[in-house]
Amino acid sequence: MDQFIASAEDKWRRLSGLVLLLPHGFEGAGAEHSSARLERFLQLAAEDSLQVANPTTPAQYFHLLRRQILRRWRKPLIILTPKSLLRHPRATSSLDEFAAGGFRRILPDARTGPRESRRVRMCSGKIYYDLNQAREEGGHEDVALIRLEQLYPLADNVLLEALAPYPAGTQVAWVQEEPENMGAWPYLRARFGAKLFDRFPFSIRSRPASASPATGSSHSHKLEQQRLIAEAFQP
Repeated sequence: MDQFIASAEDKWRRLSGLVLLLPHGFEGAGAEHSSARLERFLQLAAEDSLQVANPTTPAQYFHLLRRQILRRWRKPLIILTPKSLLRHPRATSSLDEFAAGGFRRILPDARTGPRESRRVRMCSGKIYYDLNQAREEGGHEDVALIRLEQLYPLADNVLLEALAPYPAGTQVAWVQEEPENMGAWPYLRARFGAKLFDRFPFSIRSRPASASPATGSSHSHKLEQQRLIAEAFQP
């Protein structure tokens, strides 16, 4: 990855349309089965050298692969692929969603109106479904959920459009399953700092920093996940 795939265009002006489907999802398995090391790919990404995506619906996955083939230029595409979304009852798409439209880099909140939203939670991948379920069951109707389907390149104008309905000063937190020192958070914090676009306070909800990507105990994993989801909705 370091020597050839991520840097080939910069070194030798060689383009590649390689697609990597990497297992990534905290589902109670051991460290080597949980993380595709998203943070490493985001460290390698610069000057539009890579595409890093974490699609949450079948239609998004379809349009992402279709876009990769139809584009005139070629860039390596890294796709994080949680196994649980293959059988998740809510990870579905209609035929119309396949037949029309295209890949959307960011999916704005589809349920909560901006006027009712006092807080915004941004996330990527399978944790969205856990957050959405907890929002419904806990009555957190004042929390909006925004999905970053493509983590790199991350277009500021698309993110600004998703955040535009919310007034300046609205609390925005990034929620991830990975420990704080892993996942997308180091990349996002380095890029945006403590305030998104100088308008929204920006913080993190995650597992504590760790030397290992995940625990090897399913019981510990469940406790950690419950704690994480609960903290995600705290002010």
